[in-house]
Amino acid sequence: MDTKERYGGPVAPIRLDQVNLVVHDVPASRAFYARLGLDFGDEPDPVWDAHHVSARNGDALPIDVDLDSETFAARWNQGSSGPGAILGFKVESRDEVDALVASLAADGVVVQQEPYDAFWGARYAVVSDPDGNGVGIMSPIDPARKRDEPAPS
Repeated sequence: MDTKERYGGPVAPIRLDQVNLVVHDVPASRAFYARLGLDFGDEPDPVWDAHHVSARNGDALPIDVDLDSETFAARWNQGSSGPGAILGFKVESRDEVDALVASLAADGVVVQQEPYDAFWGARYAVVSDPDGNGVGIMSPIDPARKRDEPAPS
């Protein structure tokens, strides 16, 4: 499909932007992936360390890599079913999240998490690939739409 004609108007191409690994034990996974070269920084966050940690982006890591607990993943993906990977794709607008998810659903793709305004300020949804793996669709983050989300317990 030509991206210039997607949804009836000109849009930028969809691009792979993020990988979320939903894991049983975030600190153990953090230590493991740190040994493989991912930089999570030196100071664990006492509130979030058991539920979410992001590798630092740099020139060597052109996409975001996050480790999320099963408890936290269930907060941002109602269809989460436990450990696994979520490939995150970035689109150019909040409306494009809705349009892309509607188009995929119309073609029979399973929607795990309907589009919603996520606490981190983006419009976000999760669909299933043909094997049932989660695929996130996210708009750019709008700082004006951010809100506090209590840490999972």
